[in-house]
Amino acid sequence: MKKFVFLLTLVLSFNLQAELISQDDYGFEIKIEKTVPVSQAKAYQQFLNVGQWWNAEHTWFGRSENLSIEAKAGGCFCEFNGDKQALHMLVSYVHPNNEIRMIGGLGPLQGLGVHGGMSWRFVKIDENKTKIIFNYKVVGRMEGGLKTLGPVVDGVLNIQIMGLVSRVRQS
Repeated sequence: MKKFVFLLTLVLSFNLQAELISQDDYGFEIKIEKTVPVSQAKAYQQFLNVGQWWNAEHTWFGRSENLSIEAKAGGCFCEFNGDKQALHMLVSYVHPNNEIRMIGGLGPLQGLGVHGGMSWRFVKIDENKTKIIFNYKVVGRMEGGLKTLGPVVDGVLNIQIMGLVSRVRQS
């Protein structure tokens, strides 16, 4: 719980551009949209290089370069550090250059027994501009309700998306 309070404090210190679509005791939905000045294929490929843009403070073992996304149904969004391993989410749908969907709970959500569905869409605006549309829906039950976790998860995911946007703009 101390970790959640710390994360909530961190989140509240940022000017968030994410949108917490809905939240109640049994779940929440987050939607984030960002436009990047690269082609759809380039944005998608950079997304797959998750170890280059995911914030290391939000990994199990403290090194984002240990992260990988296997872009196939049944593939793993995983973290490997020697014998230590974490399956962050399971890939459930792949439409190359357009969308990847994943299921599971990120980070501390895994231990709560909640379930989430995540979608990363890459929408072509023109040859050199792409809109990234991110959605994460989490449902389940925990003592005290999930309502308090929505803003925390929203803030952490906004940090990740801003990392992706920054990395895409550098490429």
